[in-house]
Amino acid sequence: MTPPRDAPASRRVRANGDGTVYQRKDGRWEAAGYVLAPGNTRKRVRVYGTTRKEALTKLTEKIATSNRGLPVPSAQGSLAAYLTYWLENVAVHHLRENTHTRYTACVDRYLVPGLGKKKLAKLSAKDVRTWLNQLRITCQCCTRGIDAGRDEARCCAVRACCSKRLSPLTLTYIHSVLKSALEHAVREEEIPRNVARNVRTGAPRPRRFEPLTATEARQFLTAAQGHRLHTLFELALHTGLRKGELLGLRWEDLDLDASTAAIRRTLQRTNAGGLTTLPTKTRASERRIALPARCVQSLKLHHEQQQREREVAGTTWQHNGHVFTTAQGRRIDPTNLTRTFTTLLRKAGLRRIRFHDLRHSTATLVLEQGVELIVIKELLGHAPIGVTATVYAHVRLRLQHDAIDLLGRALDHP
Repeated sequence: MTPPRDAPASRRVRANGDGTVYQRKDGRWEAAGYVLAPGNTRKRVRVYGTTRKEALTKLTEKIATSNRGLPVPSAQGSLAAYLTYWLENVAVHHLRENTHTRYTACVDRYLVPGLGKKKLAKLSAKDVRTWLNQLRITCQCCTRGIDAGRDEARCCAVRACCSKRLSPLTLTYIHSVLKSALEHAVREEEIPRNVARNVRTGAPRPRRFEPLTATEARQFLTAAQGHRLHTLFELALHTGLRKGELLGLRWEDLDLDASTAAIRRTLQRTNAGGLTTLPTKTRASERRIALPARCVQSLKLHHEQQQREREVAGTTWQHNGHVFTTAQGRRIDPTNLTRTFTTLLRKAGLRRIRFHDLRHSTATLVLEQGVELIVIKELLGHAPIGVTATVYAHVRLRLQHDAIDLLGRALDHP
């Protein structure tokens, strides 16, 4: 009996459920197999590669994902179905909880109503551009039914449209969420290209902020003198720490002898976990900063004050190691800190600003003293220096004027 010849590489026998792999006439390799699809069904998917190994690796990854119970989206399905899959199975593992919440609100409020019925595979750049142009001129008060939900209509229901339109910044954000979702669809080979990348929304103007001047900063600190959180506000103005970074500080993060602080975490309120300690915003945000002598002294006094509060609270004290707490040792809610900050602004007779503007005030005042951008970048915890340069471009322009004026005086009066 003649033994059977070895099967060619493109026709090798594979185990049941492993799919098939073969070489096409155009020279590429194609692998196909069944995976879990939305609706608890199964579908056959095909992937391609320049080599047998590449095609087989791609198929194996899809089958492994399917075996973990994650459905593979179908390009024949609607964009709404894909966005739901992306939020629930992809984005949730790569985004911070608050960011995922904002993405979900953006998808539910804008993307699904506007483009949700479009087929993922048939979505075009023209569709995205037309939808964005329409969104740019649409009154949100009318579209989202805000006026209809009021006790007394005062907009479209009485034919007096308030023309409440989305800002360019919001439009750019919505566009970026769509681009992120479609980018993942490209990586999963559901679609050949990201059509949202071919649509330009224009660069929105950066959000304007009004940092405190040196005089206003001194005025604010004077008003905060005597408040139990005076040290927090002093630290915010001297170091530019974010609100969450300040509230997430622990005594173990401070080295008062060396006058340094290690920024390792941030405190935020999330929908699922309430007040939660999270890693810093970015890797660059995890840093060690120098503390001025004034803040070191204030922190020592604050520690003594906290010890007295602990003695008064007795058994009700909730020890968590945080530097800034309530009088009972609990962590401070960021919203309550904002209310305290607004009250102190009124007491100081200053205009209302955001708490985050204290950070901008620090950077602006330091930059005006001639400190280099790279030092400010490290202090603030910005990842690329371009962020620092862009945000504080107005200060650099003023410094250029000062430099030119100095040069002019030197040339006029040798």
